[in-house]
Amino acid sequence: MLPASTMLPESVASLPKAELHLHLEGSIQPSTVCALTARHGIAVGEPEVRRRYAYPNFSEFLETFKWVTSFLRDPRDYALITRDLAEYLLSQRVMYAEVTISIGVMLLRKQRPESHFEAILAAAEPFERRGLRMNWIFDAVRQFGAEAASHVVEAAKQCASKSIVAFGIGGDELSVPTRELRRVYDQAAALGLHRLIHAGEIGGPEKIREAVELLGVERIGHGIAAMNDPALMDLLADRRIPLEICPQSNIRTGALALQLRRAGARIEDHPLAELFRHGIPIVLSTDDPAMFHTTLLNEYEHAHQLGMTENELLRLAQMSFDFAFERQNSQTAG
Repeated sequence: MLPASTMLPESVASLPKAELHLHLEGSIQPSTVCALTARHGIAVGEPEVRRRYAYPNFSEFLETFKWVTSFLRDPRDYALITRDLAEYLLSQRVMYAEVTISIGVMLLRKQRPESHFEAILAAAEPFERRGLRMNWIFDAVRQFGAEAASHVVEAAKQCASKSIVAFGIGGDELSVPTRELRRVYDQAAALGLHRLIHAGEIGGPEKIREAVELLGVERIGHGIAAMNDPALMDLLADRRIPLEICPQSNIRTGALALQLRRAGARIEDHPLAELFRHGIPIVLSTDDPAMFHTTLLNEYEHAHQLGMTENELLRLAQMSFDFAFERQNSQTAG
């Protein structure tokens, strides 16, 4: 991968931003991992964390994610990583974020999401006075199955917070047929939650189409497989269904190389600009910024590297506000 451009227009770099595809657990910096392990009596050095934060494929990324989250054991751990994330977001001039929390992992480990979420909210609250508002997405893990995903929806109900704006499913999109998830998404919709899913990251375009047509999702996590299906690109553009595009993530996990059917891929190969110019709404994001060695400003620099003009970058930044669920909720209420 070439280094990011240093020629990002100041109008873009200084602009207040929103980020909509961001995993709380994927924001944990190596130094914080070490603090968490020390807190629980486990000796792990930063070199080991950095070694684990380098992976050649998607499955090894999932293993690293599982390893890191194994050190999140009590509410104060979640408070720590929430404060760290908030400081990072302010450094990127982010004023609004929808942050995904891996509730499915908490439940797998027999933890109480209500206690953890209470700590997360308390840690986030002071940052509102500094100009950062965060809402939350409760996330299930696809390979855990539909019943486990249903428990995540139930956890959202029990937490009963207006700041929980959506339900999503991540993980291995090839593991469970989309149709088996319909009931869970119906449950989420009945609670008033918006609907998301990771699709078309390592799966084909059909995974995106199924998510739209069977689950009624309102945004697609990643969705880069759409580049291989012009009719699907038309559908996404016509229905104004955004793709949450995370370029560096797609390089680091090997997802882009997989979609291109190549041994490797570079930022220059990313379809971000093509998808944007086709009229598909795009919300530019980092996914797991610490684990993918990126920042939101880096991702705007990558977009600029791909030939996107200053005006296009400004439109890109605005889209993350336009397709935020808080904005949509306020419009509905009005």
